[in-house]
Amino acid sequence: MKVVSKQRNSRNCFICGMDNKIGLHAQFYNMEDGSVMTLFRMREDLQSFPERTHGGISATMIDELGLRAMWTGGTEDVYGVTTSFTVKFRKPVRYDEDLIGRGKVIKNTHMSIVTHAEILNKKGEVLVEGDVTYLKLPVEKINKNVDVAHELPYLIEDDIKEINFEN
Repeated sequence: MKVVSKQRNSRNCFICGMDNKIGLHAQFYNMEDGSVMTLFRMREDLQSFPERTHGGISATMIDELGLRAMWTGGTEDVYGVTTSFTVKFRKPVRYDEDLIGRGKVIKNTHMSIVTHAEILNKKGEVLVEGDVTYLKLPVEKINKNVDVAHELPYLIEDDIKEINFEN
């Protein structure tokens, strides 16, 4: 599937923060079908049982993918806070393995957005999936001291033009 554009990265977010020493440094791509995708790897220090990533870390990625799905229209001016989410763990998320995250808006009202997100392996098998609901809020209602340009300063160019599964 073709990449349309790339989203900005933050400073300190655990998932996308480029200055976060323990974070995943995930980068997000707006796709031609209106979804958002990321290519990433979990690390051994994020394990629960040996060879498996902790479910809470996988759930955190689902939440991030849902929020990032709100930005697939090319603007990063819609913000929200998570009000609820459900997560289904289908298969183990192994660390040190190439993974793909995908999120898409499934319902958008004037007050909320509902998204569906998945973590998949390179074969396209769904490992974890979830539905997340966000209450739309202006950033100053979430935190009046936040300067979005300061918090999301990184737009990292790369050569990724497509994201596909091995089929």
